Amino acid sequence: MAEHITSRANPLMVRVRKLGASRSFRRETGEFLGDGVKLLEEAVRWGADLTAVGYTAGVPEDVMKSISPMEAPQGALFTARCPGGALPKALSGRRYLALEGVQDPGNVGTIVRTADAFEADGVFLLPGCADLWNPKTVRSSMGAVFRLPAWSCSLEELHALAEEAGLPLAGSALREDTPDLREADLRRAVILVGSEGRGLSGAALALCAQTVRIPMGPRCESLNAAAAAAVLLWEGYRRTG
Repeated sequence: MAEHITSRANPLMVRVRKLGASRSFRRETGEFLGDGVKLLEEAVRWGADLTAVGYTAGVPEDVMKSISPMEAPQGALFTARCPGGALPKALSGRRYLALEGVQDPGNVGTIVRTADAFEADGVFLLPGCADLWNPKTVRSSMGAVFRLPAWSCSLEELHALAEEAGLPLAGSALREDTPDLREADLRRAVILVGSEGRGLSGAALALCAQTVRIPMGPRCESLNAAAAAAVLLWEGYRRTG
């Protein structure tokens, strides 16, 4: 049912603001907020369960600005139900990506988009990662969150799933004794990427069957998580027959 909204105090607008600002409210309601006509088109295309749609023809521009997570709203906002996030009982794919401690929503969204582009079978978000359904994550994914499975889990849960599927954990590391990425085979693996500042935890590295180092010039100490994930995913993808 269409409704012309003129007030920021409208109950739907209050709900939309809370969905954009509060991770706990998103978890409580099982809904998330998306922003932009292009993202809305992707949500519809890939079967997202929409619960509400707002657009500037029905919402005054000042009201739209007050509820949009973007500085310059792009004409449409929508809410939708978060897809079921229960862990799979088994992994049937051959290449997955896992993130640990990647706190920036834009980075997480970009990584999900990259994983989708290089045909990863799914993404695992380990503790310390930004919320998959943060509006900035959703927007940065450019719709990939609607196409690519993603799960939040513990390191122990991920290890158990990977071990059962016969998939080695391959962690990105900067240690000098770590083999060069060009020597690694990532066609069948769960690739682990940590934050730019801290890298992977000792606990994660201890569970890795192999660690890999991205070669780079001596003037550069590290890549950010999104760039590192892109290089690692491409290396696995390019060797896939």
